[in-house]
Amino acid sequence: MDVLIVGAGAMGVWVGSTLVDADGVEAAITFVDVDPETAERAAATVGGTIGDPDGEEGYDAVCIAVPMRHAADAIERYAPRAERALIDVTGVMETPLEAMAEHAPERERLSLHPLFAPERAPGSIATVQARGGPVTNQILSALEAAGNRLVETTAEEHDRAMESVQASAHAAILSFALAARPAPDGFETPIYEELRRLTTFVTNGTPRVYADIQTTFDGADAVAEAARAIADAADEDGETTFESLFEEAARTWSGAPDQDARTPEATTDEPGGDRQ
Repeated sequence: MDVLIVGAGAMGVWVGSTLVDADGVEAAITFVDVDPETAERAAATVGGTIGDPDGEEGYDAVCIAVPMRHAADAIERYAPRAERALIDVTGVMETPLEAMAEHAPERERLSLHPLFAPERAPGSIATVQARGGPVTNQILSALEAAGNRLVETTAEEHDRAMESVQASAHAAILSFALAARPAPDGFETPIYEELRRLTTFVTNGTPRVYADIQTTFDGADAVAEAARAIADAADEDGETTFESLFEEAARTWSGAPDQDARTPEATTDEPGGDRQ
Protein backbone atom coordinates (compact mmCIF):
# COMPACT_ATOMS: atom_id res chain seq x y z
CA MET A 1 0.00 0.00 0.00
CA ASP A 2 1.48 3.31 -1.13
CA VAL A 3 0.50 6.15 1.21
CA LEU A 4 1.06 9.86 0.70
CA ILE A 5 0.96 11.78 3.99
CA VAL A 6 0.31 15.48 3.58
CA GLY A 7 1.78 17.16 6.65
CA ALA A 8 4.94 15.80 8.21
CA GLY A 9 4.46 16.97 11.79
CA ALA A 10 4.05 14.72 14.80
CA MET A 11 0.67 13.39 13.76
CA GLY A 12 1.75 12.62 10.22
CA VAL A 13 4.80 10.78 11.54
CA TRP A 14 2.58 8.82 13.93
CA VAL A 15 0.35 7.67 11.06
CA GLY A 16 3.35 6.66 8.98
CA SER A 17 5.06 4.82 11.83
CA THR A 18 1.89 2.96 12.78
CA LEU A 19 1.34 1.71 9.24
CA VAL A 20 4.98 0.77 8.71
CA ASP A 21 5.09 -1.18 11.99
CA ALA A 22 1.74 -2.94 11.50
CA ASP A 23 1.85 -6.71 11.01
CA GLY A 24 0.45 -7.81 7.68
CA VAL A 25 0.64 -4.33 6.15
CA GLU A 26 3.24 -3.53 3.54
CA ALA A 27 3.16 0.25 3.56
CA ALA A 28 5.41 2.54 1.57
CA ILE A 29 5.18 6.03 3.06
CA THR A 30 5.79 9.31 1.24
CA PHE A 31 5.67 12.72 2.92
CA VAL A 32 5.00 16.20 1.60
CA ASP A 33 5.07 19.32 3.75
CA VAL A 34 5.27 23.08 3.34
CA ASP A 35 8.68 22.79 5.01
CA PRO A 36 10.94 20.44 2.99
CA GLU A 37 13.22 19.87 5.99
CA THR A 38 10.27 18.69 8.07
CA ALA A 39 9.35 16.24 5.32
CA GLU A 40 12.95 14.98 5.24
CA ARG A 41 12.99 14.37 8.98
CA ALA A 42 9.67 12.56 8.86
CA ALA A 43 10.79 10.35 5.99
CA ALA A 44 13.99 9.49 7.82
CA THR A 45 12.03 8.63 10.98
CA VAL A 46 9.74 6.07 9.32
CA GLY A 47 11.99 4.92 6.49
CA GLY A 48 9.87 6.68 3.91
CA THR A 49 10.48 8.99 0.99
CA ILE A 50 9.86 12.63 0.12
CA GLY A 51 7.21 13.46 -2.46
CA ASP A 52 6.67 16.37 -4.81
CA PRO A 53 3.96 18.68 -3.43
CA ASP A 54 3.19 19.82 -6.97
CA GLY A 55 3.44 16.41 -8.60
CA GLU A 56 0.71 14.28 -10.10
CA GLU A 57 1.81 10.83 -8.95
CA GLY A 58 -1.04 8.78 -7.53
CA TYR A 59 -1.12 6.74 -4.31
CA ASP A 60 -3.36 4.03 -2.92
CA ALA A 61 -4.19 6.35 -0.03
CA VAL A 62 -3.68 10.02 0.72
CA CYS A 63 -3.71 11.01 4.39
CA ILE A 64 -4.25 14.66 5.28
CA ALA A 65 -2.40 15.56 8.50
CA VAL A 66 -2.40 19.36 8.39
CA PRO A 67 -3.76 21.96 10.85
CA MET A 68 -7.56 22.10 11.01
CA ARG A 69 -7.80 25.44 9.27
CA HIS A 70 -6.02 24.06 6.19
CA ALA A 71 -7.88 20.75 5.97
CA ALA A 72 -10.39 21.61 3.26
CA ASP A 73 -7.80 23.29 1.02
CA ALA A 74 -5.39 20.37 1.39
CA ILE A 75 -8.12 17.87 0.53
CA GLU A 76 -9.07 19.80 -2.58
CA ARG A 77 -5.43 19.99 -3.67
CA TYR A 78 -4.44 16.37 -3.00
CA ALA A 79 -7.69 14.44 -3.61
CA PRO A 80 -6.80 13.83 -7.28
CA ARG A 81 -3.73 11.90 -6.14
CA ALA A 82 -5.79 9.45 -4.05
CA GLU A 83 -6.40 6.45 -6.30
CA ARG A 84 -8.31 4.39 -3.76
CA ALA A 85 -8.75 6.16 -0.41
CA LEU A 86 -8.66 9.59 1.20
CA ILE A 87 -8.11 9.95 4.95
CA ASP A 88 -7.68 12.81 7.39
CA VAL A 89 -6.33 13.09 10.94
CA THR A 90 -6.88 16.82 11.39
CA GLY A 91 -9.02 16.69 14.55
CA VAL A 92 -12.22 18.10 13.04
CA MET A 93 -14.57 15.90 11.01
CA GLU A 94 -17.51 17.65 9.37
CA THR A 95 -15.45 20.00 7.19
CA PRO A 96 -12.92 17.40 5.95
CA LEU A 97 -15.59 14.80 5.21
CA GLU A 98 -17.64 17.34 3.27
CA ALA A 99 -14.54 18.25 1.26
CA MET A 100 -13.75 14.57 0.64
CA ALA A 101 -17.28 13.91 -0.60
CA GLU A 102 -17.00 16.86 -2.96
CA HIS A 103 -13.55 16.18 -4.36
CA ALA A 104 -13.28 12.38 -4.08
CA PRO A 105 -16.84 11.01 -4.18
CA GLU A 106 -15.81 7.64 -5.66
CA ARG A 107 -12.95 7.04 -3.23
CA GLU A 108 -12.97 5.39 0.18
CA ARG A 109 -13.23 8.13 2.80
CA LEU A 110 -12.17 7.97 6.42
CA SER A 111 -11.81 10.61 9.13
CA LEU A 112 -9.74 9.82 12.23
CA HIS A 113 -9.16 11.81 15.39
CA PRO A 114 -6.56 10.31 17.74
CA LEU A 115 -7.59 11.63 21.16
CA PHE A 116 -4.01 11.79 22.38
CA ALA A 117 -0.67 13.29 21.50
CA PRO A 118 1.41 10.92 19.34
CA GLU A 119 4.00 10.37 22.06
CA ARG A 120 1.24 8.95 24.29
CA ALA A 121 -0.03 6.37 21.81
CA PRO A 122 -1.86 4.06 21.87
CA GLY A 123 -5.20 5.50 22.94
CA SER A 124 -8.75 6.15 21.78
CA ILE A 125 -9.33 7.15 18.16
CA ALA A 126 -12.64 8.60 16.99
CA THR A 127 -13.48 7.19 13.56
CA VAL A 128 -15.96 8.00 10.80
CA GLN A 129 -15.77 5.71 7.79
CA ALA A 130 -17.92 7.65 5.34
CA ARG A 131 -17.23 5.27 2.45
CA GLY A 132 -15.58 2.01 3.43
CA GLY A 133 -13.47 -0.42 1.47
CA PRO A 134 -10.38 -2.61 1.64
CA VAL A 135 -7.84 0.19 2.10
CA THR A 136 -9.61 1.98 4.94
CA ASN A 137 -10.49 -1.36 6.53
CA GLN A 138 -6.81 -2.32 6.49
CA ILE A 139 -5.83 1.01 8.04
CA LEU A 140 -8.41 0.65 10.80
CA SER A 141 -7.22 -2.89 11.49
CA ALA A 142 -3.61 -1.67 11.70
CA LEU A 143 -4.57 1.03 14.20
CA GLU A 144 -6.50 -1.42 16.34
CA ALA A 145 -3.68 -3.99 16.21
CA ALA A 146 -1.33 -1.28 17.50
CA GLY A 147 -3.37 -1.18 20.73
CA ASN A 148 -5.67 1.71 19.93
CA ARG A 149 -9.38 1.72 20.83
CA LEU A 150 -11.51 2.69 17.83
CA VAL A 151 -14.59 4.73 18.74
CA GLU A 152 -17.10 4.78 15.88
CA THR A 153 -19.07 8.01 15.72
CA THR A 154 -20.56 10.53 13.30
CA ALA A 155 -18.98 13.76 12.17
CA GLU A 156 -21.75 15.76 13.83
CA GLU A 157 -21.49 13.89 17.14
CA HIS A 158 -17.69 14.21 17.16
CA ASP A 159 -17.57 17.92 16.41
CA ARG A 160 -20.31 18.66 18.94
CA ALA A 161 -18.42 16.67 21.59
CA MET A 162 -15.20 18.57 20.87
CA GLU A 163 -16.95 21.79 21.90
CA SER A 164 -16.88 20.45 25.47
CA VAL A 165 -14.00 17.97 25.38
CA GLN A 166 -11.56 20.44 23.88
CA ALA A 167 -12.80 24.02 23.37
CA SER A 168 -14.61 24.50 26.71
CA ALA A 169 -12.10 22.45 28.69
CA HIS A 170 -9.11 24.34 27.34
CA ALA A 171 -10.83 27.72 27.76
CA ALA A 172 -11.67 26.94 31.39
CA ILE A 173 -8.12 25.85 32.22
CA LEU A 174 -6.48 28.80 30.46
CA SER A 175 -8.96 31.20 32.09
CA PHE A 176 -7.92 29.88 35.49
CA ALA A 177 -4.27 30.26 34.47
CA LEU A 178 -4.85 33.91 33.54
CA ALA A 179 -7.13 34.81 36.45
CA ALA A 180 -5.38 33.05 39.33
CA ARG A 181 -1.97 33.56 40.85
CA PRO A 182 0.41 30.91 42.23
CA ALA A 183 -0.40 30.34 45.89
CA PRO A 184 2.31 30.47 48.57
CA ASP A 185 3.62 27.12 49.76
CA GLY A 186 1.29 25.54 52.28
CA PHE A 187 -1.89 27.17 51.00
CA GLU A 188 -2.73 24.58 48.36
CA THR A 189 -6.01 22.66 48.40
CA PRO A 190 -6.64 19.44 46.44
CA ILE A 191 -8.79 21.27 43.88
CA TYR A 192 -6.20 24.02 43.43
CA GLU A 193 -3.43 21.43 43.05
CA GLU A 194 -5.39 19.65 40.32
CA LEU A 195 -6.03 22.90 38.45
CA ARG A 196 -2.39 23.90 38.79
CA ARG A 197 -1.36 20.53 37.35
CA LEU A 198 -3.74 20.92 34.41
CA THR A 199 -2.55 24.49 33.86
CA THR A 200 1.07 23.36 33.69
CA PHE A 201 0.16 20.55 31.32
CA VAL A 202 -1.75 22.79 28.90
CA THR A 203 0.66 25.72 28.92
CA ASN A 204 3.53 23.41 28.05
CA GLY A 205 1.77 22.70 24.75
CA THR A 206 1.88 24.41 21.36
CA PRO A 207 -0.22 27.62 21.29
CA ARG A 208 -1.11 27.26 17.61
CA VAL A 209 -2.74 23.88 18.14
CA TYR A 210 -4.92 25.21 20.97
CA ALA A 211 -5.74 28.32 18.93
CA ASP A 212 -6.94 26.16 16.04
CA ILE A 213 -9.34 24.39 18.36
CA GLN A 214 -10.78 27.64 19.68
CA THR A 215 -11.23 28.90 16.13
CA THR A 216 -12.83 25.67 14.91
CA PHE A 217 -15.15 24.74 17.78
CA ASP A 218 -17.58 26.77 19.89
CA GLY A 219 -17.25 26.42 23.65
CA ALA A 220 -15.21 29.30 25.03
CA ASP A 221 -18.19 31.69 25.06
CA ALA A 222 -20.17 29.23 27.17
CA VAL A 223 -17.34 29.15 29.72
CA ALA A 224 -17.24 32.96 29.82
CA GLU A 225 -21.02 33.16 30.28
CA ALA A 226 -20.92 30.62 33.09
CA ALA A 227 -18.10 32.48 34.86
CA ARG A 228 -20.05 35.72 34.58
CA ALA A 229 -23.17 34.05 36.00
CA ILE A 230 -21.16 32.82 39.00
CA ALA A 231 -19.61 36.26 39.53
CA ASP A 232 -23.01 37.93 39.29
CA ALA A 233 -24.47 35.43 41.77
CA ALA A 234 -21.82 36.38 44.32
CA ASP A 235 -22.47 40.07 43.76
CA GLU A 236 -26.28 39.88 43.94
CA ASP A 237 -27.33 36.94 46.06
CA GLY A 238 -24.65 34.82 47.65
CA GLU A 239 -26.99 31.96 48.50
CA THR A 240 -30.05 31.41 46.33
CA THR A 241 -28.61 32.17 42.89
CA PHE A 242 -25.27 30.50 43.50
CA GLU A 243 -26.92 27.42 44.96
CA SER A 244 -29.15 27.19 41.91
CA LEU A 245 -26.12 27.27 39.61
CA PHE A 246 -24.31 24.76 41.79
CA GLU A 247 -27.29 22.38 41.70
CA GLU A 248 -27.57 22.74 37.93
CA ALA A 249 -23.93 21.75 37.55
CA ALA A 250 -24.39 18.80 39.90
CA ARG A 251 -27.40 17.56 37.92
CA THR A 252 -25.49 17.83 34.63
CA TRP A 253 -22.59 15.73 35.88
CA SER A 254 -24.42 13.34 38.20
CA GLY A 255 -24.36 10.53 35.64
CA ALA A 256 -20.89 11.19 34.25
CA PRO A 257 -18.33 8.35 34.51
CA ASP A 258 -15.83 8.61 37.35
CA GLN A 259 -12.51 9.78 35.86
CA ASP A 260 -10.57 10.19 39.10
CA ALA A 261 -8.18 7.33 38.37
CA ARG A 262 -7.20 8.66 34.97
CA THR A 263 -4.38 11.20 34.80
CA PRO A 264 -4.10 13.95 32.16
CA GLU A 265 -0.71 12.59 31.15
CA ALA A 266 -2.31 9.29 30.23
CA THR A 267 -5.56 10.44 28.66
CA THR A 268 -5.30 14.07 27.62
CA ASP A 269 -3.34 15.26 24.68
CA GLU A 270 -1.93 18.44 23.45
CA PRO A 271 -5.03 18.15 21.35
CA GLY A 272 -4.32 15.73 18.59
CA GLY A 273 -0.64 16.52 18.62
CA ASP A 274 1.33 18.89 16.43
CA ARG A 275 -0.19 18.81 12.96
CA GLN A 276 2.25 20.62 10.73
